[in-house]
Order: sequence, then C-alpha cells, then structure tokens
Amino acid sequence: MIDVINLTKKYGDLTVLDGITETIHEGERVVIVGPSGSGKSTFLRCLNCMEDPTSGSIIFDGEDLADMKVDINRHRQNIGMVFQQFNLFNNKTVLENITLAPWLIGRKKVKGRAARAELKAQITARAHELLQRIGLDDWADKYPSTLSGGQKQRVAIVRALAMNPKVILFDEPTSALDPEMVGEVLDLIRQLANEGMTMVIVTHEMGFAREVGTRVFFMDGGNIMEQGTPQEVFGNPKCERLQNFLAKVL
Repeated sequence: MIDVINLTKKYGDLTVLDGITETIHEGERVVIVGPSGSGKSTFLRCLNCMEDPTSGSIIFDGEDLADMKVDINRHRQNIGMVFQQFNLFNNKTVLENITLAPWLIGRKKVKGRAARAELKAQITARAHELLQRIGLDDWADKYPSTLSGGQKQRVAIVRALAMNPKVILFDEPTSALDPEMVGEVLDLIRQLANEGMTMVIVTHEMGFAREVGTRVFFMDGGNIMEQGTPQEVFGNPKCERLQNFLAKVL
C-alpha cells in the first residue's frame, strides 16, 4: 500500500530520518516503537505529508507524495490520522467534528440542492452509526470540552473512519490519557485491527504492540534498527540497542 524509498528528513544539521526504505502492505498493522527522539512521529507525519521530506519518495496509490506536483489533499482523504492530543475542533459539536471533512469533500462532487441534501443526510447517518459503535451517540450535540480524554480520542478515531480511509496513522493515541482511559481507546483500535484495517501505530504501550501488531519496527537515531513479527522483536531481539531498550520498558 505504501512504499517508502530512501526517506530522509533534516532540520538544518540534524538528521531526524536517515534514508528509510520500507514497504507497508494492505491489511498490515505496523507498530513503531523506540525511544523518544528516534524519529517515530516524524516518520508518521511524513507519510501523511504533514512534514515535507528533505529527500526520498513515498509511493501511495501509484503516486509519489513527496512530489510537489501531486495533489496531496486528494490522497489525504485515504490516509486517516489520529493525534495524541485529539485535535478536535472545540467550537464544533461531536457530530460536526465527524461530518465536517466528508461534507467539505463530498459537496464538491454533487450538484443541485436535492443531491446535496441527500449527501448531507447520508454523511450524518454515517456519523451517528459510528458514534453508536463507540457508545457516544447520545453525546452527538455536545462539545468536546464536556468529554473525557478517552471519549475525545474515540471520537477522533471515528472522525478518521468517517472518511473511509485505506490506512489510518496513529501517533501515540494513548499518551495524553489517564491510565484508566487507555483501555477503552485500545479496545477500539483492536476492533479495527480485527476488521482488517491497515494501520501504522506509534506507541509506548508494549503489551498492545505485541498483541495488535503484525509487524514491529524498532526505531532509533532516525533508522529502523530492527523489524519483525512481535514474537521476533519482543521474544528474540537481535540488535543490542533493542535489547537494552526492551530491558528498560518491559
């Protein structure tokens, strides 16, 4: 689904991503672990073109997202993003947060008042369906300030789902949550994993990484130092840097 070729990101003299080449296949759940400052989140943000690579290519749907001539916004419709700080619009209701992007994109493709009204109804029905799935349909007309952290993050996830993306990127989705709220968010991500959603997840939750991931990347110093199945990475780490990392976090 995504081919990353010699991806490099520099800030002045600081190299954050150092020539990464990797392929992410449809249906995979790639989990990225590693110490702070290793380039995990920057790698994720480059996949969604929130950061412009210094050099290299990111091939998605047959086009290079690093090419300035490519319509990035068209591809972003198929790449969902979930942030650690939720990034909900506080001046919009839960329902409006979920329907905003599908409506802004969809209304450009239909003409006439009747067609637009039908589209709006479809988008709203889909949003209620997603809210029912996470048990928050009764909160549709509430504002994000009234929600707990776990509720906000679940709304952020279904907001990404509302666009029917081909892949969802998760940037430490539980790091801003109180411990008792982590479980409800991880349960939703597990459901998506079981349904076959392609996902790339940056996380510090090692147990979750072992459970959900089909492949694990260990990053350090802007490189993928080791990768493999969760059993290989956590059960038989080969790289000394990974061994030391796991000794501290497990």
